[in-house]
Amino acid sequence: MMVEVFITNITEELHINSMEKLLQEEFSNLLINFDMDETGLPYPCGHTVLRVEGQSIDAKKIISVLQKEAILCEIMKDEVCYKPDRL
Repeated sequence: MMVEVFITNITEELHINSMEKLLQEEFSNLLINFDMDETGLPYPCGHTVLRVEGQSIDAKKIISVLQKEAILCEIMKDEVCYKPDRL
């Protein structure tokens, strides 16, 4: 099983629901889940996490589908963002 984690600039629960449905229709063989816990800062430090699980994941196609919906999306980098008051 493969797992890929993306960040997006989605901030509204309703928008997440519609994008989750769109992705599930496009990639019915994948498990798709959004998490809005990190939306307190501007993108990319503040973001919604998109987690995808499956046997084969086409990250470029997932990003492309979201970009066609005017959503910023990229593979999550292994780095830490800090709030300005915590530097």
